[in-house]
Amino acid sequence: MDQVNKEELMKLVEKARPYSTNGKLIDYIPALRTENIDDLAISIYFLDGSFYYAGDYLKPFTLQSISKVIALAYVLIEHGEEQVFSKVGMEPTGDPFNSIAKLETNKPNKPLNPMINAGALAVTNLIIGKNLEDKWNRFASFVGKLTKSPISYNQTVSNSEFETAFLNRSLCYFLKQYGYVQGDIEDLLALYTRQCATEMNCKDLARVGAVFSNDGCDPNTGECYIPKNIARICKTFMVTCGMYNASGEFAIKVGIPAKSGVSGGIMGSVPGKCGIGIYGPSLNEIGNSIAGIKLLEMLCEKYDWSIF
Repeated sequence: MDQVNKEELMKLVEKARPYSTNGKLIDYIPALRTENIDDLAISIYFLDGSFYYAGDYLKPFTLQSISKVIALAYVLIEHGEEQVFSKVGMEPTGDPFNSIAKLETNKPNKPLNPMINAGALAVTNLIIGKNLEDKWNRFASFVGKLTKSPISYNQTVSNSEFETAFLNRSLCYFLKQYGYVQGDIEDLLALYTRQCATEMNCKDLARVGAVFSNDGCDPNTGECYIPKNIARICKTFMVTCGMYNASGEFAIKVGIPAKSGVSGGIMGSVPGKCGIGIYGPSLNEIGNSIAGIKLLEMLCEKYDWSIF
């Protein structure tokens, strides 16, 4: 296995970048329609503290569905497995991430997993706080521990998502009918859209991935922010459900725990080795970064990082 170096990483990025022309920018979040379709950047954060990057790795982007993994870890710490998994299941789905179909057909109408929108909304509903600001501040504080940098959200993107969240509102009301969410739906959506609009760059994201790869502990200080078993649960969901309804193909072709978002971000976690942060906003038809996935394929093949 070759040792990662910046020059080789730059070559892989330039080799993957042309795949961006085969995808398109997200069209249903108006604030994300203006990104540069050719952007592609990566950071790799090793557990020994070494750090490599290629492309504009400090460019901020919103986490979108990548935030679902972090929110899951947070509410598992706050509530424990029994309570969390009474609201959301553990099974993969072949349906799109925003589908309502399985809620109707699978009794007892519980979301199948925390990585689809319905399950993520049920998870976010479990964040404790006196009001919206308190809940957001608590979540942002937790995320800031993982990145070791202040965390904020992109208000323009959050507002854009909130104003167009008609399908997510439908999911929320369906879940409320069956007792899987409680409280005011508009407040829940306001918190959820902030969570999805949490901003990071590739370096921040790679660091979060490194914490998960290190069983929930800081790769530099050794301080543990996520209990080992919760980090294991999150990585398992990343393998089985993290790349939407292409998770099986991704497991075969890449083979690492990963979570994508429709902004074009991908967080990877190679257990016991490193965290990976990728940004490439050109998406395939499923909603994953098309050049980002190709970059991970080449990277994991070259360095033999598949967990399988």
